[in-house]
Order: sequence, then C-alpha cells, then structure tokens
Amino acid sequence: MSGQARGHIAMLLFSALVAGSFSLGVMAANYIAPAALTALRFWLAAGIVGSAALLTTGFPRHALQAPWRYLVLGGMFGVYFVLMFEGLKTAQAVSASAVFTLTPVIAGLAGWVLLRQVTTPRMVLALTIGAAGAVWVIFRADLAALARFQIGRGEAIFFFGCIAHAVYTPMVRKLNRGEPAVVFTFGMLIGGGLLVTLWGWQDLRATDWANLPPIVWITLAYVSVFASAATFVLLQYATMHLPSAKVMAYTYLTPSWVIALEFALGNGLPTPWVLGGVALTVVALLLLLRDDDARTAVVPQSP
Repeated sequence: MSGQARGHIAMLLFSALVAGSFSLGVMAANYIAPAALTALRFWLAAGIVGSAALLTTGFPRHALQAPWRYLVLGGMFGVYFVLMFEGLKTAQAVSASAVFTLTPVIAGLAGWVLLRQVTTPRMVLALTIGAAGAVWVIFRADLAALARFQIGRGEAIFFFGCIAHAVYTPMVRKLNRGEPAVVFTFGMLIGGGLLVTLWGWQDLRATDWANLPPIVWITLAYVSVFASAATFVLLQYATMHLPSAKVMAYTYLTPSWVIALEFALGNGLPTPWVLGGVALTVVALLLLLRDDDARTAVVPQSP
C-alpha cells in the first residue's frame, strides 16, 4: 500500500474520531472552562503519545532542534480547541460540524501561500461536490432551513478556531524536519500544553475538579485518547503524504459521522434525501483518490 493510500485511510479514521468530540463537547462545554479542559487534554494526550514514542521510534536527537516549531504548532491547535469548546457552549453539534467543513478551502489557500501547492481542477471539483454534500447533510435536505441560515455566536467563535486548524495542516509539512509522526506530535502536544496552561491557569485553579459531572470526565477521556492523541498522529502522518487541501477534504465527512452518532444515541434516522448528501461526499472522496496520480506543484522551500 502506498504512502498516499495510507494517508487517505488515516484521514478517514480522523474524520470519524473528530465527529465524536462534537456530540460529547456539546454535553460537557457548559460545565468546565474551555481552557481548563483543553490544557488537561493536551497533557493527557502528551503522556499517551510520549509513551507510544518510547515504545516505537524513541526520541532522536535531531527532534530537539528548533523547539519553537512545537510552540507554533501547539499554539495553533490550542486556539482551535479552546475556541471549539467556547463555541459549543451555544452551538449545536451538527451546526458546529458545518462550520468545520469550511476548513478545506482555507487549508487549500494556506497550502498555496506556505508551500505553493497547486490545487488541480479535479480537486476543485471534488471539494465543491463534497461541500455541497456536506451542506445538504447538515441542513437535512431542507431547502427552507438552508435559506434561513444564520451564523450564531457559537458558530462564529468556532470559525476562527477552524482557521487555526486549517493553517496547521500545511505548517506541519513546512516545519517538520524528518521527525517520526509520533515524536513530532509529542513535541506539538508539549508546546500546546505549556501555552494553554499559561493562558488558562486561572481557569485551572478555579475549576472544582472533584464535583464535575461524569459527562465531563467521559468527554475528557474521549478527546484526550481518540480526538487528541490518535487524531494528532493521524493528521501528522497524512500531512506528510497528501496535499493540504486533500487532508482537510475529509472534514466533509464529519457531519455525516455526527448524524450517524446522533442516530446511535437514539435521535432518529435521517431521511433518504439526506443520505443523498452522504453519497455526494463519497463521490468527492473517490475523485480525490483518483487524483493521487496527478502531480501537485510545490515550490522548493529554503532550508
């Protein structure tokens, strides 16, 4: 299996794991400060990823070069997570996942600016079809609901977090110096943990940890293990094998995963019309897979 194929599999799993954080995040967001939750998840995820690195690749000496890289990348993901949970205080899971689907276009623009990655016509078509399918799913095939679309405060806050998430993708490729994915992810988690802890120190001290409801601890466990440690490694791996626009294109599947989770929680089945939107996202991904053989122009960067 080629590196590109493994990159696609990594992002497919990534999109599924991310979806769970939206549903759980909505249930837990109002019980704990976003910075406090984010800081703890970074440190827990760092422990998990650091242990994995010790058991697999170890920590090569060259990974310690230019540690500022980990602060930059960790800061970006820290912004994303803090603003995500701040937005989920008022936004619904599905509408928040709708905002999340704006990241592919932003990632494509960032990829061109930072890496000179050129998006091919087929990729543009795929992104367009995927976006249309995602919107169709998000609004449950209801044209009237789509026509009334309004951005709420929570969605607007989360949008700025999504910008940080999208820019992170090409920045990984730009700043990575050959470190294994698990080692580079560990460095990013440490950098993010330090920055978010400093930013949210007062929130950490003010949190009554002993009296938090169980849903907060369930959410923390999920986002630390699955939506942090696992997805960071998956995203890091995929960005080293796929262009930024392709990596973030998998966010189009997130609303579909969210709806599937809603059904699993007993909130009903989507209509056949909504499933048509899911089919469009599959078509978009198939187009991206076929595009793997096309050359993506990248202007060499100075060392």
